[in-house]
Amino acid sequence: MWRTASAAVLLALAVGYFYHGRPDLPEQILQYVGLPHLQTSSQSQKSLEHVVSAAWEALITLPAHQWSKVAVGVNACVDVVVSGVGLLQALAVDPGTGLDHEVLHSKEDLKETFIHFMERGAAAERFFSDSEVFQRIARAAAEYPGAKLYVGGNAALIGQKFASYPDLMVLLCGPVGPKLHELLDEQIVVPPGSLQETDEFHLILEYKAGERWGSTQAPQANRFIFSHDVSNGGMSSLEMFVASLEEFQPELVVLSGLHMMEGQGRELWKERLKQAVASIAEIPKDIPVHLELASMTDKDFMISIVQEVMPMVSSMGLNEQELLFLSQAAGGPHSALPAWKGIPDVGRVSDILLWILEHHGRGAISSESDLTRIHFHTLAYHILATVGGHWGNQAAAVMAGARVASSQACGLRVVDVEKVELKAPLEFYSSHSEPRDHLSLNPAEPVMVWHRGNVTFHMSPVLVCKHPLRTVGLGDAISAEGLYYSQFKGEQHL
Repeated sequence: MWRTASAAVLLALAVGYFYHGRPDLPEQILQYVGLPHLQTSSQSQKSLEHVVSAAWEALITLPAHQWSKVAVGVNACVDVVVSGVGLLQALAVDPGTGLDHEVLHSKEDLKETFIHFMERGAAAERFFSDSEVFQRIARAAAEYPGAKLYVGGNAALIGQKFASYPDLMVLLCGPVGPKLHELLDEQIVVPPGSLQETDEFHLILEYKAGERWGSTQAPQANRFIFSHDVSNGGMSSLEMFVASLEEFQPELVVLSGLHMMEGQGRELWKERLKQAVASIAEIPKDIPVHLELASMTDKDFMISIVQEVMPMVSSMGLNEQELLFLSQAAGGPHSALPAWKGIPDVGRVSDILLWILEHHGRGAISSESDLTRIHFHTLAYHILATVGGHWGNQAAAVMAGARVASSQACGLRVVDVEKVELKAPLEFYSSHSEPRDHLSLNPAEPVMVWHRGNVTFHMSPVLVCKHPLRTVGLGDAISAEGLYYSQFKGEQHL
């Protein structure tokens, strides 16, 4: 008894000490440490993973009405994953000093940029300008011992996930070459106009933590990606994608690849985006459109998407970097925050999601925007924010997305509770500022629900894989799974 009391006193003294030195820490500490939830043994922590996983299996149910046809477009490629150091050595490139190049023009540029990011342990992606040199490198990469070829591109990856459900017919439009066509699930329908003679290859050069090349040593494992991808960069398949919808008659349209236009240069992307908006406007209004965002760096480009594209779609998927960049570009909440520190604060995330739906979605009653749903995902938790009664079965949908993140990251079809851990905050606030609700996670019912104005939030923790095998395409699988378990009600039930 006295030991428990002493432990509580010591904890209080420790929090008091940190408060005196860092007044900003108590909320962060209390987000993870609460006396009622204090985990004192690995067994109690392990039981939480068991409880959450079992609850998912019991609570995740399909909606009353399921999709039968889904159309997905328009970015698709073949990802070639290979040892970065091994490939550069095979290309007879000698190690040297690092130097970042915004665009790669030669093997020397590739070497210098790869070293620049390898010595920092940072991920990066670059465009390779010389088509002939790139094709030679791509062939060498594909033939390199141990190289692995995967379906790549958000649209193709989302299509692959949808195709895992036998009751769902999937149309994929994008630049599909012979190798990608071979890798795609047989259930995926590719219109003849999407087929091309050569594949678009994205080369993913991996390196391990501590790996050396010359005087360079990687502080952590990561990857460097480069491509000469003209088809995806110009979204060349978009018009054909929209034209194919009339014959296919989908119940849901998923659109991705807008971020690829960013590398085309300001004048080109401005003109192409106008054309893209005109094409999207041709999609029948009664068909919901989901937009999958991806990493971007040009604030003007992001603002254009927020103002011109977002009001035309019904649903959107994005991660923590994309959410914060969107807010920074468009002047939303917490835009002065340079980056997230650790696990993104739930209250701040909730503030930004609410702002998007109220200022650029249907959150305001007078709004004419079609945007009524946002699926946010980060490592430790996911949130589905929806407006009014436009979407059903969202508790199951957010749990389903979290479950697939937990299993797929470990390379499994089902969650193995021995290989995952709960990292989500056990307690948090619904907003970063008052008025706000204090919410707690109940592992036996792992969905927290709160309301702000006309917006409902559903949050589920993720059981994070301790030793992830492959995280490429994880966000695409999360969004696809969440959509599969969602029911679009549109206007009829409002």
